Amino acid sequence: MPEAPKNTLKPTTDYNLELKNKKTLQFIEDVTSNADEVQKKVLEEILSRNAHVEYLQTRGLNGHTDRETFKKTMPVITYEDIQPHIDRIANGDTSPILSSNPISEFLTSSGTSGGERKLMPTIEEELGRRSLLYSLLMPVMSQFVPGLDEGKGMYFLFIKSEAKTPGGLVARPVLTSYYKSTHFKNRPYDPYTNYTSPNETILCPDSYQSMYSQMLCGLCQHKEVLRVGAVFASGFIRAIKFLEKHWRLLCKDIRTGTIDSQITDQSVREAVMKILKPDPKLADFIEAECSKDSWQGIITRLWPNTKYVDVIVTGTMSQYIPTLDYYSNGLPLVCTMYASSECYFGVNLNPLCKPSEVSYTLVPTMAYFEFLPVQRNNGVTSSISVPKTLNEKEQQELVDLVDVKLGQEYELVVTTYSGLYRYRVGDVLRVAGFKNNAPQFNFICRKNVVLCIDSDKTDEVELQNAVKNAVYHLLPFGATLAEYTSYADTTTIPGHYVLYWELSLNGNTPIPPSVFEDCCLTIEESLNSVYRQGRVCDKSIGPLEIKVVEPGTFDKLMDYAISLGASINQYKTPRCVKFAPIVELLNSRAVSSYFSPKCPKWFPGHKQWSNNN
Repeated sequence: MPEAPKNTLKPTTDYNLELKNKKTLQFIEDVTSNADEVQKKVLEEILSRNAHVEYLQTRGLNGHTDRETFKKTMPVITYEDIQPHIDRIANGDTSPILSSNPISEFLTSSGTSGGERKLMPTIEEELGRRSLLYSLLMPVMSQFVPGLDEGKGMYFLFIKSEAKTPGGLVARPVLTSYYKSTHFKNRPYDPYTNYTSPNETILCPDSYQSMYSQMLCGLCQHKEVLRVGAVFASGFIRAIKFLEKHWRLLCKDIRTGTIDSQITDQSVREAVMKILKPDPKLADFIEAECSKDSWQGIITRLWPNTKYVDVIVTGTMSQYIPTLDYYSNGLPLVCTMYASSECYFGVNLNPLCKPSEVSYTLVPTMAYFEFLPVQRNNGVTSSISVPKTLNEKEQQELVDLVDVKLGQEYELVVTTYSGLYRYRVGDVLRVAGFKNNAPQFNFICRKNVVLCIDSDKTDEVELQNAVKNAVYHLLPFGATLAEYTSYADTTTIPGHYVLYWELSLNGNTPIPPSVFEDCCLTIEESLNSVYRQGRVCDKSIGPLEIKVVEPGTFDKLMDYAISLGASINQYKTPRCVKFAPIVELLNSRAVSSYFSPKCPKWFPGHKQWSNNN
């Protein structure tokens, strides 16, 4: 199997960036040229080292490591299939259930099961695999944008809260795990991981102090910044909105060389003071730019040497592209990699392409990949047919990495070093091309998701249950819900869910605004823990809104859909709308609007752990 490039620990005088980049690019050439052979070896390695784990033994794999026996013997699964095994590990069972290596922690997925974050098992060595994928990004980027080693990256990176399972294992998001690891904190010298934010500011658990101190450091080093970014587009826009709100305080700190008293974390203060010096001239410059009526191009105005914005803008994040274009004066929007809690998958080998053309090359050493063909219903983008459980014939339809067909859509299925076997990730991908023998994929969508603002993912069933819980508040007033739909409104920062309700009023008692506010809160309380964390802790989602629309609005919606070619016999009210004319139609018929009066309840960890923490 081709060897991954190694990071050097040598000091800067001996650091040969050109040679390191050349080795990294050669690694990509090797693994994509020999993709099938690499995949075969990856599967053999996973199955041989885990031959005696309970999960494989009970299914009768009997130590076989070949693809044919593996595919005949092992079922294609979802999270619910392995949840009993996950629960045993979470409760303290240390026997080799899924992996021969000890499970070092759980990575909490942004996808949920039963309203709680899914727990993905991981092992210590996976950090090395994640570090490898990160190490591929900048050598690829340097082919398109030279000189990136001569300045810094201003990235807004944050940790999120973590919990402990009853058995004592940490459960936290994958990026929190990575930023807290020695792979990140003690990373060897590399000009490409030279960030404006000191580690202490990234690792600060208080989101305000973390954002404030990272922004302050980014402004102090504004001429050195060559690239800016965050993980998701939504996170980067939140950083710009934070600057819009707090630039006066930040300018005061830069002018005087002192840190605002609201920053109380001592390690953060000490790290920032190594960068912050009194600079009245810089404070005047920032003040002049931020005081202007328009914030168009504010990124290139304050950080004039910025060459691109590094954020995820594929999938639901594409809704933020116009806002990013506005703030950046049309700088390239770069999506560098494709990853999840289950596994890190691949890289974008053409990073300066348009956001709509982004494709990811899956790196064959990361995991064993299979692909389940996906059928579309009438070619409508939002209507993708993926069966929840697979029959025997469908199980046999999965194809290997090198056997996918150009233009076909597939659901990604992975077998990982950490103990997931033929696991359905839930992402739908389309084959866009090939790099040597390795396919390149467009990310199409997350299966079944109807609403998303940040890292939240709300599906139709969950939304329906939440609405059902809320309408009980209307019964005393003789009112029922005739129809509803929803919309993820990202024109506000942070974005928020909007529900359009058409009511049937059978009573004469007017419904007070407080009742609709209670409905808003009940919906929020009924949504999954990722949504509630975004509302309570991360402040990445705004209060949910209900807009009551005129009677007959949903008939108008149907008429409009039929005028565009929908079949009257097959028409169903969409539970989520995105098409601008439909949103305009709904908004034009809104007669009143109500917001959730407070945040829903949320705490780290799963509900069933609450008595153990």
